[in-house]
Amino acid sequence: MRSDKFGRYSVKKAVFLDRDGVINVDSGYVHTIDEFEYIEGVFEACSEIKQQGYLLVVVTNQAGIARGYYSEDEFEQLTEWMDWNFADKGVDLDGIYYCPHHPEQGLGEYKQDCDCRKPKPGMLVSAQRFLKIDMAQSVMVGDKADDMRAAIAAGVATRILVRTGKAIDKEGEQLATVVLDSIADVPNYLKQQQK
Repeated sequence: MRSDKFGRYSVKKAVFLDRDGVINVDSGYVHTIDEFEYIEGVFEACSEIKQQGYLLVVVTNQAGIARGYYSEDEFEQLTEWMDWNFADKGVDLDGIYYCPHHPEQGLGEYKQDCDCRKPKPGMLVSAQRFLKIDMAQSVMVGDKADDMRAAIAAGVATRILVRTGKAIDKEGEQLATVVLDSIADVPNYLKQQQK
């Protein structure tokens, strides 16, 4: 938390990013470096978003862990690689939150109706508390209705749906503030909103 010259504390604004369909192409349960393909323009967009004063926080459901398709260790290795890729491009991710659970299809300890799996807001709320985020000034970028629902439940004011992931349905469109082609269009949209 930063304080100004009068000792008052300021909270920060953030852009929350879903992973599959926003950062990378969603080819289904992506969990290896070989199958991880970045969405065009993602690094440039994230760099611009940071320059606009936003924190960058990834919030991703990972039901593939719950279903036993890959382990948490495998997910964490891929995430570390992704994080380094961003750092190499001069972009620091401020937080990466994931949900390894599934209420019906989960195996063992992963079968649970948790509060972190979107559309529930748990991951966003955890980030808000830890990073001192002002949700009213913040943004969610996702590719489906559940991302928008999680943002609404967490009090995130601006909800951007992108066309690079799941097919956009009526419900997602209604819950979103705006629909854009991809994350590459997000910085310009945010700039226009600040005018």
